[in-house]
Amino acid sequence: MGQAGCKRLSQSLFDYKTEKYVIAKNKKVGLLYRLLQVSILTYLVAWVFLVKKGYQDIDTSLQSSVITKVKGVTFTNTSELGERLWDVADYVIPPQGENIFFVITNLIVTPNQRQGTCAESESIPDAVCYEDSDCPPGEPIMAGNGVRTGRCLQSGNTQRGTCEIFAWCPVETKSRPEKPLLDKAEDFTIYIKNFIHFPKFNFSKTNVLDIKDRDFLKSCRFGPKNPYCPIFRLGSVVSWTGSNFQEIALQGGVIGIQIEWNCDLDKAPSECNPRYYFSRLDRRFPGNSVSSGYNFRFAKYYRDEAGVEFRTLMKAYGIRFDVMVNGRAGKFSIIPTIINLASGVALMGVGSFFCDLVLIYFIKKSNFYRNKKYEEARSSHAGNGKVSVEQLQDLQTVEA
Repeated sequence: MGQAGCKRLSQSLFDYKTEKYVIAKNKKVGLLYRLLQVSILTYLVAWVFLVKKGYQDIDTSLQSSVITKVKGVTFTNTSELGERLWDVADYVIPPQGENIFFVITNLIVTPNQRQGTCAESESIPDAVCYEDSDCPPGEPIMAGNGVRTGRCLQSGNTQRGTCEIFAWCPVETKSRPEKPLLDKAEDFTIYIKNFIHFPKFNFSKTNVLDIKDRDFLKSCRFGPKNPYCPIFRLGSVVSWTGSNFQEIALQGGVIGIQIEWNCDLDKAPSECNPRYYFSRLDRRFPGNSVSSGYNFRFAKYYRDEAGVEFRTLMKAYGIRFDVMVNGRAGKFSIIPTIINLASGVALMGVGSFFCDLVLIYFIKKSNFYRNKKYEEARSSHAGNGKVSVEQLQDLQTVEA
């Protein structure tokens, strides 16, 4: 058995296989084959070429620059700051006009802080003490405002107190106001100028119209009728995200402004237009969760007549805007066209393979069609050394 198997294996190495075409007169398999051909052709034309534009070369390496400006003024009158007019230099951080900027809408102000010793805030857990030994000198209160001096300061007749610290005194003790300080900020405007460039096609464009009328940008507002007016009302941007302005102005938040450029460069450049999408990026927790909102602290420093430094500490709540730009450009190219056409032809071959499987394995006369499709031709040797080979027809019609 081993020698016979080896002999058959050695003989099969020199076999040659050639195609034999069989026309099967089977309406079901024929209908299936045509349906597969129509489906593949529809997919190729409708999806690959019309929807996905498979005939185009694509550039997704978008180069972009964003310039922003916020405009608007408002007036406040508080006990900490008195009467004050707020303009863009006061409430926009940073002032350079980058793609990420922050608009202050609420403040906790701690004025006239000077470096010295004072009691730590009672809201700091690590600052609670009952005797001086609870406040080792020189150790900082990491979640607090300064460095322990070694004394425990007790208020009134209670044994519980807070550690004395060396810090900017007095420390911040006020809670967040119940009403935003700059509640009129929803009427402020945001000017977003965006320049884009697709290096593969050397194509550049901006989201601002090239016009000579200087009053256009002073009076227009973005909307369906003015897609090339990149001036947005702040309150409208917040409402487009599904948020309430007074709520987000009170505790802060993060809003994303996405500019999308999808350009078909086989058309005129005027057909390449930006689309804007607005979304709330920070997670909104229910109720008055401490995890909600967005805030940070900064200070403004001064010197008195004696040259001693002091400062005004501000805890700022507000809206952070992240301007994000993405896009792609496409233009006709013969290479992707040929590749997608070749893929379509290959899919046609898959259709034929599938119908062959149905024909020779899954229908009632599968054995009959299998024998007609696969036929083995053997050579017979005569005594005079001549070889006669049975002649096979290249095309055979099989009646179902």
